[in-house]
Amino acid sequence: MSGPAQRPSFANWMSSLWLFSLLRFGMFFALWGLLVLAGLSGLFAALLALALSVPLSYVLLARPRAKLAATIEARVQAQRAERAHLDSRLDPEE
Repeated sequence: MSGPAQRPSFANWMSSLWLFSLLRFGMFFALWGLLVLAGLSGLFAALLALALSVPLSYVLLARPRAKLAATIEARVQAQRAERAHLDSRLDPEE
């Protein structure tokens, strides 16, 4: 009977979450700034930047999003393994 799986570190998970969030905000503000420089009004430029940044983030930020998803999945798998280990210790005949 092996012990629970090694849980990914909180710092690794939070760094990937913050990196992805900062990149998404950065993309939005860069698009907004470009649209304002192109002559669009502030609110319309912000709405258009929001509409453009969502699909662009799927393409341009695929690697940071995959890293974030992998760290979340690793944390979920470690929690499931830990729960299975504790369940096996509580009920050894199963």
